[in-house]
Amino acid sequence: MKDLLRKILKTGRVAEDRPDRPEAALSDRTRALGGSVQVRHVDAGSCNGCEVEIASAFGPVYDAERYGARQVASPRHADALMVTGPVTRNMEVALRRTYEAVPEPKVVVAVGDCARNCGVFAEAYGVAGAVGDVVPVDVEVRGCPPEPEAIVAALRGLTGR
Repeated sequence: MKDLLRKILKTGRVAEDRPDRPEAALSDRTRALGGSVQVRHVDAGSCNGCEVEIASAFGPVYDAERYGARQVASPRHADALMVTGPVTRNMEVALRRTYEAVPEPKVVVAVGDCARNCGVFAEAYGVAGAVGDVVPVDVEVRGCPPEPEAIVAALRGLTGR
């Protein structure tokens, strides 16, 4: 045990330096957030590819929490909605209600191509439309699925950290 402690003290901190600070995505609203953002994730009908990447973004490798982004379980505690997938007809009302439950100032992040423009599900019978067709979208993250780095960069744009 003492040898392990000596090795830890001798080695010091071993981590990559953080990337350069991004420009704030929404300067007026991000100042009101105070450098941190509480995020509520809503799956509006995705294939779960984006959810895997969001889990990676908040996991130990990319660690979005070190930049001030934290996932919460209730929209009433959230500052931002992170929406994935095209909005299905069954989720249209639920997404609107979730959006209305988020207190002001609120931000909506559309994660993935399906959330941005319905992707491969465009004009499908069960799809009501893209996220922007149901609620106003402030930030879009491109990709199918988007890389965790892109998700973290979007969240860093909100926190300014």
